[in-house]
Amino acid sequence: MSVQTSRRPQSPAPGSSGRVPPVIPTQPGSGGRGPGGGKKKRTKRKDPLWAKLTLVLGAVLMVTSGVAIVGSKAVIGQATDNIAQRNLLGGAGKSEAEGGNSLEGPIDMLLLGVDARERWAADDVRSDTIIILHIPASHDQAYLISIPRDTEARIPAFEKSGYKGGTDKINAAFFHGAQNGGGWEGGAQLMAKTIKSMTGIGFDGAAIINFGGFKSVIDALGSVRICVSHEVKSHHMSYVDGKPMWNADAKKTGKPYKTVVHKKGCREMEGWEALDYSRQRYGLPNSDYDRQQNQQQLIKAMAKKATEGGMLTNPIKLNSLMKAAGKAFVLDTGGVPIADFIFTLKNLNGNDLVTLRTNGGTFAGNNNGRETFNETTMDMFQAVKNDKLAEFVVNNPDVLSTRK
Repeated sequence: MSVQTSRRPQSPAPGSSGRVPPVIPTQPGSGGRGPGGGKKKRTKRKDPLWAKLTLVLGAVLMVTSGVAIVGSKAVIGQATDNIAQRNLLGGAGKSEAEGGNSLEGPIDMLLLGVDARERWAADDVRSDTIIILHIPASHDQAYLISIPRDTEARIPAFEKSGYKGGTDKINAAFFHGAQNGGGWEGGAQLMAKTIKSMTGIGFDGAAIINFGGFKSVIDALGSVRICVSHEVKSHHMSYVDGKPMWNADAKKTGKPYKTVVHKKGCREMEGWEALDYSRQRYGLPNSDYDRQQNQQQLIKAMAKKATEGGMLTNPIKLNSLMKAAGKAFVLDTGGVPIADFIFTLKNLNGNDLVTLRTNGGTFAGNNNGRETFNETTMDMFQAVKNDKLAEFVVNNPDVLSTRK
């Protein structure tokens, strides 16, 4: 399978990639770019392989090998119509000078998690989970970098929603972009534009993860192994007659209810429990920073469960997983043919996923009570842009997540 010619730097020579070693130090639809985006209008594709890619770009990284998926092509095709494809990047995609839509060089994805519920309006949603997925030009490893939801950001003006621009918490960028008919597509575009302005990182693609639908993906896996580092009471869910329910729904029953408590220790979690734990920030020592690491841990646990459990080679299980994915993701591949994307990432699996943290995993607030990026974090973003992240991590081991 041919891959598009690249304008990006070529992959490092063998032995010089700077890959983080297996043992690393541990520290306590369719649519083109909008006007000015520098890309040709993308054409609609219905390659059934792209359902598998959706899981990859959703940071599940359920990829074992290109060979394993070939025999399941027909099975995957049954689920592709359930997965939405939209233009989520607008003008924040990589320019031609940055490599355009080629896959020969490093690949950077923007992953946005929203907690949307049926009773909420489409334009009343903020993206509280913001993750940059970086795959170096060697394509043999992947990194997750979480951005704190309370980071103070200069949010650019956005014509689609009528937003005039201003300073706010970064999670508000999605909200402002979604207003006045901008929808989730507009929310993602403004978020991508904001992050590119702050970090200098352009993106090859993006995915919106609806955590409500994400539960179905975990349920399709059966369970995931999660290690709870600090006991925490849920601010969202309670038990009624032993059944977990949203607090608002629990109160409506008129029955006694008991707050869900996530006890310290490692165990297999069902979808609802894993997601509820990953949502918690109140009651944790480092609040949103701890939540970021817990969410990264969940993503990695899902990747391991899929690749180690034979999920991708079992047609029945794979079909179930793809249908669940259709409820959880909205995807943008930046106009790159999906088959090329899969071929490029075929050697990645859950064990190749390195989770990183900004600001050393603790608070770096300003006088406005909002988070900022410290010097090390800004250097880390520059390393992403220059595809020198592996070398940066080796020299700055404190950026590694402490979650197993």
